[in-house]
Amino acid sequence: MTPFEPQTVETMNLPAALRELLERGGRPRFAYAWRPAEDQIELRYVASEPGERDFIVWRCKADGPVPSVADIRPSLSWYEREMSDLFGVAFVGQPEPERLVLRTGARPPAPPMSLDYPANLQMPLEPSVGALPEITNRDVQRLPFGPVRADVLESAEFTFVYVGEHIIHYHPHLFFKHRGMEKRFEGRGPADGVTLAERVSAVGGFAHALAFCQAVEHAAGCVVPPRALMLRSLLAELERLYNHLHYFGHLCNTTTLKVGEAEGKLLEERAKQINGKLTGSRFLRGLIKAGGLRRDLRPGSWLSESLELLREEVAKYLDRLENSDSHLDRLITTGVLNARVARDQGATGPIARASDVDLDLRRDHPYAAYADLPLIVPVKKSGDAHARAQVRMEEIDASFALMQRVLLLLQDGPIAAECNPPPSAEGLGWVESPRGALFYAVHFAADGTLARVKIKSPSFSNWRAFPFTVHDSNMMDYAINEASFGLTIAGCDR
Repeated sequence: MTPFEPQTVETMNLPAALRELLERGGRPRFAYAWRPAEDQIELRYVASEPGERDFIVWRCKADGPVPSVADIRPSLSWYEREMSDLFGVAFVGQPEPERLVLRTGARPPAPPMSLDYPANLQMPLEPSVGALPEITNRDVQRLPFGPVRADVLESAEFTFVYVGEHIIHYHPHLFFKHRGMEKRFEGRGPADGVTLAERVSAVGGFAHALAFCQAVEHAAGCVVPPRALMLRSLLAELERLYNHLHYFGHLCNTTTLKVGEAEGKLLEERAKQINGKLTGSRFLRGLIKAGGLRRDLRPGSWLSESLELLREEVAKYLDRLENSDSHLDRLITTGVLNARVARDQGATGPIARASDVDLDLRRDHPYAAYADLPLIVPVKKSGDAHARAQVRMEEIDASFALMQRVLLLLQDGPIAAECNPPPSAEGLGWVESPRGALFYAVHFAADGTLARVKIKSPSFSNWRAFPFTVHDSNMMDYAINEASFGLTIAGCDR
């Protein structure tokens, strides 16, 4: 990655610039705010152009009201609301003016991302009720579910408005355990930043660490050695593998295929045992640093043999799932997300590819060693729960092939390079995580510490798209539909 120079866009010209981007076939990826100076807020918009490996970055000042562009590209609505909650930026014409990250009754003394926000102050909170449609028909019922849910599910409140089993409105309320992770990066060095990134969302810890390190490397302009790039790709696919196997075990749980659930989770465990034997960490932690890897890995022939044995077991398992009528009956036509809604609402990863949106950062914006590896990107058209499962099935097979290819191509050599970003540098890193596009934007202060770290997680995007598959569905299919998205809440509650 080469250093970039953000393009300056006048604030009032944002809508016109976005329309021109969309007309060219471009795609806005995410937006965020940061403070280049104590009394200044700057907005950043990151987008991609068709056929271009580099991303476009726009910057504009937020020294007054900013025109909302959510009516032009709805996927940007949540980013605007997030900037309003955390930075106090006012967007004119925002179609969804309700709070997103902060509770409705929260009364912060200043925007939480302000430099002078009291570090140890518990935010005042007044009892309040969020904005929900008024119900006047006594046949219509409202069911608030959560934020405490059974099993080990993450905290969230889902409000269902329904008649009988028919859902006519659905409202997810996330951010109950927002941890202020982005603010925790401030004032720290890159080494501490890797440790924090690994803990944003445990099931994607390596992807988060990799995206952060690549952003730091982008800022520093350092070149990671080829062996480290190959090993990074191997580790990324190992993370994808155990996540997808867990996905199938959980999906079988919701379709009441209990043997399928047990076998899926057993295969997930075997994948994690391979991780542990190779790296010492079942979740692949403590391996990566800016500039390469912290230590070398020696896969040996045992890894290729173990992966091949696991591949054979996984293939048989997935074939049985595809031939279990009781399982398929619950997936086919459930939770349909059409291509237009997927694009407009910013769906990513397997969710987008199951809805005929052919995007994958490994292929479209190669990083690590992916430019030198064979990559098959499965795409389906039906957009239902079955298509989302099929995409992951094919991705598992592709991951096995990629990992074996890495083991064939892996050469001896150094595993790290010096990586020291200059003062006030900035960088962008990205990873196609198991759940989709993950971005980190980093800004360094004059003293070399981190001044701002922005995390754009795939679940933040997919939670935005998910409700469109719930409206006009039925209560009996809800758990299956949610499981088919493979969402995490930690990815939102950063």
